[in-house]
Amino acid sequence: MGCYGFLKVIMFVFNGIIFLAGAAILGVGIWVKVDSGSILSFLGKIENVPPELGQILNVGYLLIALGLLLLVLGFLGCCGAVRESRCMLLTFFIIILLIFIAEVAGAIVILVFRPLVDELFGKVGKAAVASIKKDYGRNQDITGLWDTTMTTLKCCGFYNATDFVDSPFYVNGGNGGFPPQCCPDADSACDAQQLATSAAVAGCFQKIKGLVEDNTVAIVAVALAIAFLELCAMVVSMILFCRLKSTRA
Repeated sequence: MGCYGFLKVIMFVFNGIIFLAGAAILGVGIWVKVDSGSILSFLGKIENVPPELGQILNVGYLLIALGLLLLVLGFLGCCGAVRESRCMLLTFFIIILLIFIAEVAGAIVILVFRPLVDELFGKVGKAAVASIKKDYGRNQDITGLWDTTMTTLKCCGFYNATDFVDSPFYVNGGNGGFPPQCCPDADSACDAQQLATSAAVAGCFQKIKGLVEDNTVAIVAVALAIAFLELCAMVVSMILFCRLKSTRA
């Protein structure tokens, strides 16, 4: 087997894995959306399961989109290599290149325009706090989403517990109520006095920011590994494309 044949095998195996992964992810996403009733029924049989866990059904849309993208990439890569199709190889290269450019552009925006990113996060924070004050305790979807987030990350509000002041949940809580996630010493919603005597719970924004800062090395390593694989995929696809061009000239 020559170098050209070896590259074809590598291209086929690599994209075959991508295709199978995409098919699996797409299948899970479709199952989550189509068979949502069975999932909710299953969750209802588990003791002490938070009802907000039903929000996991919304992940189905993301899984479907990701699965379709991987299916297309895997199909183009596999068939392009096996059938020696220059059109498929070129399309595969263009899609990978666009993804790579988007990733590089995002990294540049974060590094160079950090003040603008911080300003954007500030606007997101204002919108999140406004959503809490308007809908938490009244809108079931918003309430469930925040409860699930706070329970998972062990946090309270976007910035802190004061985000819930004047929210429907707070107003309807008698003397003023805060979610139990904000009061680790309470089994249910607590008032301002109980909150003051409880251990301070960090906001979800600080929790996420801390997780990113603590895992910066791992995040950078994964990002570089993905970028390296994308570069390798583009190089191999272009080598096969140029080889096919020269042999058919």
